[in-house]
Amino acid sequence: MKISLSIALLVFHLVVFSQEKTRILFILDASNSMNLDWDKQTRMTAAKDILNQAIEKLRGIPDLEVALRVYGHQSEVNNTNQDCQDTKLEVPFGPSTIDAIKLKVKQIKAKGATPIARSLEAAAGDFPDTLQRNFIILITDGLESCDNDPCVIARKLKEKGVKVTPFVIGLGMDLSYLDKFNCIGSYTDAENKEAFKSALTSVISKTLLNTTVQINLNDISKKPLETDVTLFLYEAGTKNLKYTFTHTLNRAGLPDTLILEPSVSYDLVVNTLPKIEKKGIVIQRHKHNTIQVDAPQGFIQLKNKTISLSHQNMRVMQKGKAETLNEQVLNAKQKYLIGTYDVEVFTLPRTYMQVKVEQSKTTLIDIIPAGTFSYTAGKPLVGQLFLVRNTNELEWVCNLEDGSVTGNWSLQPGVYKIVYREKEMKSSAYTREKVIKIESNKTISLIL
Repeated sequence: MKISLSIALLVFHLVVFSQEKTRILFILDASNSMNLDWDKQTRMTAAKDILNQAIEKLRGIPDLEVALRVYGHQSEVNNTNQDCQDTKLEVPFGPSTIDAIKLKVKQIKAKGATPIARSLEAAAGDFPDTLQRNFIILITDGLESCDNDPCVIARKLKEKGVKVTPFVIGLGMDLSYLDKFNCIGSYTDAENKEAFKSALTSVISKTLLNTTVQINLNDISKKPLETDVTLFLYEAGTKNLKYTFTHTLNRAGLPDTLILEPSVSYDLVVNTLPKIEKKGIVIQRHKHNTIQVDAPQGFIQLKNKTISLSHQNMRVMQKGKAETLNEQVLNAKQKYLIGTYDVEVFTLPRTYMQVKVEQSKTTLIDIIPAGTFSYTAGKPLVGQLFLVRNTNELEWVCNLEDGSVTGNWSLQPGVYKIVYREKEMKSSAYTREKVIKIESNKTISLIL
C-alpha cells in the first residue's frame, strides 16, 4: 500500500501512568523523497533545521529524556530494490542526549525507502518502560513505500493498550491522501517552513504540558459548529490579555486544540455580535479541557432594488437597546447571535423595523425601492421637506440646502410636502408649498 502525505508529525502518546518523567522519541524520515525541493530548500534540510532548533529548546528541562530513531538512511533505494528494514534507533534514551541527537541529525543523508509502519512498530520497544509519559514524534514526508499499513500498526498498538494521539501536518501536497490516516487521528497542513516549525513547537508543548483545551462554540442544537470568530483570553479579573485566537474547526470538523498555561484562570471574550463573555475559567492540568460556549448564529443582509442606489447603510441594535451594535452596508451579510434585533435603515425618511435572526439562516431586509426627487429654482431657496402621514400629520425628512438653487434626494415611496421661500424674501408671507408623490424607481423633477 502506498500512502502519499507531505511532511507529517505523528505523536503517539504511549502510556500515562506517572507524571514523574516524560520521554520523547523523535523518528526522522531520511528516505529519498526527502530530497525534493520545498520552500527554497529540500525537505530534508528543512526538517533537520527545525528538528535541531526544537531539540535545543528541550535542553535543561527537568525529568525529560529524548531519543532519536531514523529510517531510510542506511540503504539507497532504486527501481529494483528498497530496504524495508532500514530503521534504526540511533540515540537511545538517557539523561543528556541533546548534543548526540543534534550531531547525528547533521550527519544524516536521505537516500532510502520509507518504512513508516515498521518504524512505528519498532519504536514501541525503544522505551525503557511503560510507567512514564512516553511519546513518539514522527517527522516524515509521508510516502509509505513498503507493504505495511500504518493503520494496521496503530490498531495493534491500541490492542496492546497503547494510546495514540497523532498530529499530521501536510506540506502543500494533495491532502486527500491524508484521509488515509483518519484511522489514527487528526491532521493539519503547512505550506511553508515557518508553519511546520510552529506545528512542531505546538506538538512538543502538548507532550511536555499534557494540558490541552478546545473551545466549543455551540449552535442551537448544542453542536460545536460555530467558528471563524476572534477569541480573547484574559487573566481572570484583569485586563491582562494572555491569548488571542481566531477560532478554527480542524479537518475533522471539530474545534482546534489549543495549549494554555494551566496555572492561570481565564476570562473568555468571544467576539460575536453581540460579544459573549465567560468568566473564571479554570484549566485542569494534564487533561484535555473543553470550554462550552453557547453561540448560535444566523445572518442579516440588507437588500435594495433601487438601481441608482449603490450605497446604503443601516444600524443594528439589540432589542430594546439604543446603543449601536453594528453598522452594516448594502448587500453585506453579517453574522449575529440568534434573537430579535432593532434595525434603523438610513433611508429618507428612516425605515425602522424588528428582525429575527435564526440559526444558520439569512434574514433579508428588503427595502422598498426608492424614487428620486430633484428640483431647480431661479433664485436661492430655504426650506424643508416633510413626509405626509394620515393627511395632516407631517414628519420632517430633511432641509433644502440653505441658499441652493438645486437639490436631489432618493426618497421612500409616499406623499411629501415641500415648504420653502426665496432666501432674499424677508417676509414669512412669501412661504410656498408643493405636494409631490414619490414612486419606486421613478424620478420627479420640479421647478420651484
